[in-house]
Amino acid sequence: MSEAVSARDGAIGLVGEATVADWFALLKPRVMTLVVFSGLIGLLLAPGHLNPVLAFAAILAIAVGAGAAGAINMWYDRDIDAVMRRTARRPIPAGRIEAGEALGFGIMLAVAAVILMGLATNATAAALLALSILFYVGIYTMWLKRRTPQNIVIGGAAGAFPPIIGWAAVSGDIALLPVLMFTIVFFWTPPHFWSLSLWAHGDYARAGVPMLPVVAGARSTRRQIGVYTVVLVAASLLPWLLGLAGPVYGVSALALGLGFLACAWRVLTDRQDAAGVSQTGDRPARAAFKYSLAYLFLILTMLTVDGFLR
Repeated sequence: MSEAVSARDGAIGLVGEATVADWFALLKPRVMTLVVFSGLIGLLLAPGHLNPVLAFAAILAIAVGAGAAGAINMWYDRDIDAVMRRTARRPIPAGRIEAGEALGFGIMLAVAAVILMGLATNATAAALLALSILFYVGIYTMWLKRRTPQNIVIGGAAGAFPPIIGWAAVSGDIALLPVLMFTIVFFWTPPHFWSLSLWAHGDYARAGVPMLPVVAGARSTRRQIGVYTVVLVAASLLPWLLGLAGPVYGVSALALGLGFLACAWRVLTDRQDAAGVSQTGDRPARAAFKYSLAYLFLILTMLTVDGFLR
């Protein structure tokens, strides 16, 4: 084994032999799952037909592109990952993969994903995929994450691109429905991540990441979760109100939205001290985080079911 030195923080660790699981972990598979799913929804709802083999290639390109962005993110954030409990065992800070190798891996995957998308579908989808990777790496990771508590709000656009990419892979253009799906994912991102940051704020504080609870406090974060959840629920009803989805989706979106609002209300009214810090171990925030994951999967699923029933 050899010593690896982080160029940015001077931390020294022993580099062990990386496993396939380590390289896969660089791709942030949990995030990739959501990205692939929302991209698939866009592809399924788009007008027209795409050969199943090419459709698979398009989804693979979205997955590889998301993984590439995740790998480059882990390369850039290796210094803060090393001091956060929930990320310290990631392959780079744990010393199992060298930073330069991770960067090269991510760049190679990004280029391959965009080329694959262009060859399998069209230039519009390939350009949108490239834009989403660049947005996540350049705008969110390198610019916003360490500079502003609005990092999640603006950076959330990166994770909202997949439905548009999937749609464009089939149709070659952009329409109102995928833009509305983008809007739903965009407004879903703040209450989702701020619920996480309420009970992980200690990690972010140690790493110097200006997440909203660290900068504005827990009480302000709870209010912002409520505000963005209200906006999200309103946005989720737009496909139905604009006639782009039917009553199956409309009723589902309303029911799921009321559930999300109930979670946000419990976060807001959680038993707190004078600073707004939870006295219950942030159980409502943890529950809201889990519900938000189910919410996005379910609402996009019901939009697809509604589309096939119409």
